[in-house]
Amino acid sequence: MRFLPLILIFVLLASCSAPPAPKGIIETLLQKRSPVVDEVMAHPETYRVQIRYTQIDRDSLNQPHFTTHTFRVDAGEYFYPASTVKFPAALMALEKLNTLSVNGLNTYTPMLTDSIESWQIPAWKDSSAQNGLPSIAHYIKKILLVSDNDAFNRLYEFMGQGPLNEGLRAKGYDLRLMHRLERALSPEQNRITNPIRFVSGEKMVYAQPQVQNETPIATSAPILLGKGEMIEGKLSPQPKDFAGKNYFPLAAQQEMLKAVLFPESVAPEQRFNLTKEDYTFLYRHMSMLPRESEWPRYDTTTYYDSYVKFLMFGDSKQRMPEHIRIFNKVGDAYGFLIDNAYIVDTGKGVEFLLAAIIYVNEDGIFNDDLYEYERIGFPFLGELGRAVYEYECIRPRAYRPDVSRLVPWKAQPGE
Repeated sequence: MRFLPLILIFVLLASCSAPPAPKGIIETLLQKRSPVVDEVMAHPETYRVQIRYTQIDRDSLNQPHFTTHTFRVDAGEYFYPASTVKFPAALMALEKLNTLSVNGLNTYTPMLTDSIESWQIPAWKDSSAQNGLPSIAHYIKKILLVSDNDAFNRLYEFMGQGPLNEGLRAKGYDLRLMHRLERALSPEQNRITNPIRFVSGEKMVYAQPQVQNETPIATSAPILLGKGEMIEGKLSPQPKDFAGKNYFPLAAQQEMLKAVLFPESVAPEQRFNLTKEDYTFLYRHMSMLPRESEWPRYDTTTYYDSYVKFLMFGDSKQRMPEHIRIFNKVGDAYGFLIDNAYIVDTGKGVEFLLAAIIYVNEDGIFNDDLYEYERIGFPFLGELGRAVYEYECIRPRAYRPDVSRLVPWKAQPGE
């Protein structure tokens, strides 16, 4: 009996194995970008990376057509959405005002939040507003400009936990918005929202009583992450359960942004009940930089241009170019960094949608403030944004996009 040489057997076995899977466009664009990107892309499961990149091509009538590319996008792989939940709350608050259709009630009507429970916090003034009073418009502006947590909490209270979630789910968005931010409240307390009054001088325009969501939002099985958590200065050496935390997957985030920027491109049931003025307000403030705002006025050494612009510019505190506008909402907490953005270069005629999440918590301990945001997170998101932007600058387009309904714009006095 004759035997094949051992080396020939190895060659034959190798030739029978499946070829390596071809790299997608996202992986190709990120090849050899930097040591940080190389490290993250070599271990994407460790960093829980998800990326959704949508190309936009206009036809002869300037109608957008979308082609989406993804890397590891999985609604079942949990990430804490942090401040990205503020965007749907802002949209639903605007929609509620339009649905109520009360005479004299609009985004600028002073909104006074009262308290009944001992743990509730009232809000009757806002020194950052030109008139010294809070309003839906001013809260949304603070959310979009610097991601203000209290502003989100006030919109959450205006909406009520039940209607907020029910309204978004009715539009087809898969999410759970279960709690206020930066406040240690129980699930039962987060189901209760403060009484609110809208006033015009001494006149009551609209009053909303305290509301309790009688149908608790169902959560899935435990979502255990990490190795431990610091609680009141002491280490709890067990994984943290995120089942009771907010949930807002990446695909839903980008689709919601698309529904606001390109409402005609999504099904009617996915759209928000917004007026032309609402859209103009959102477009202006989603892309406004802190230095362009007079009310509130922000210290630009703290609130620099890229303070809430992670993609392309998150690893730099330099002034952003005037010809690039980013309409987005970011989030960062517990080691998770997220950015959901529409990026436009008015000079080069470039536009695209890009959403991404990365998790940087090497020690696996939550609330110890030892996250690798500066060393890994921001550099990765910055390089990702630049890699896609550079490709978009050379990608052939049949027609140059006309984005004049979105940009450019100039800040008006009193903004």
